[in-house]
Amino acid sequence: MRVRILGTAAGGGVPQWNCGCGGCAAARARPGLRRRHASIAVDAGGGGWLVVNATPDITEQIEAHPDLRPETGTRRSPVAGVVLTDAELDHVLGLPRLREAPSLHVLATATVRQALADGLRLDAVLAPYAGVTWSELPEKEPASFGTLEVETIRVSGKRPRYAAGLDGHGDAWSVALRITDRRDGTTTVYAPCLADWPPELDDVLGDADCVFLDGTFWDDEEPRRSGFTERTATQMGHLPITGANGTSERFAALPATRRLYTHLNNTNPLVDPDAEGHRTLAALGIEVATENAVIQL
Repeated sequence: MRVRILGTAAGGGVPQWNCGCGGCAAARARPGLRRRHASIAVDAGGGGWLVVNATPDITEQIEAHPDLRPETGTRRSPVAGVVLTDAELDHVLGLPRLREAPSLHVLATATVRQALADGLRLDAVLAPYAGVTWSELPEKEPASFGTLEVETIRVSGKRPRYAAGLDGHGDAWSVALRITDRRDGTTTVYAPCLADWPPELDDVLGDADCVFLDGTFWDDEEPRRSGFTERTATQMGHLPITGANGTSERFAALPATRRLYTHLNNTNPLVDPDAEGHRTLAALGIEVATENAVIQL
């Protein structure tokens, strides 16, 4: 399995356009610290790639990776499809940026698919530009895409704000993805938003070769300490890395060859590669995902 890391930031990216916090100020002064919205691309065989989440940065992310660019003189993109973990804006607003494609294949849970149709009206918006093929991500069996099998695990019932008033859409609002490559049996689990750590997640983490986990906030009080909300990290739907309800110790105990935090908020000290937190995590065998890196399993 080959995985390309397209981005590692939470909503707003780093720097965030309206924020002058330490992390954003440093990223403006040092462009190498900039982070695009969290996403990965997985080699799906036959020259095609499955992109996980369509972020607002998706076209720049594609251009940053030669394997994802079209061949010279053609309009055939190696990006064969997009799979969504949820319906949050920072994970779906890239879909309209792909409208030039003659067809677009999107995999999502029934809950997410209906939220995008009814809440954002993406079906109606995209229809005049591209033919969108939707494939449902079932919860009890894997979906196939190229050489890949994609399984879902519910990890949050948090709705996007725009979907607060929608009824009859089910409860699979946010899922982790277990992606298996049938060619060699290797697996990657991608969970950028984690409000809970259910037993079902343990079941798929036990034999994963690579795991990307929600690293939005360093500790539970970070959002309140930063002054942009009165809610804690947990109340915002993200288990923090450290503290009483932190994930780092459970993460370190996993047998995966690669364990990486992603989806970093601009207030997270880990956006600075020199922050002490990197050394703390390294001692546990945990990495912070690096922009544009390639993982070969």
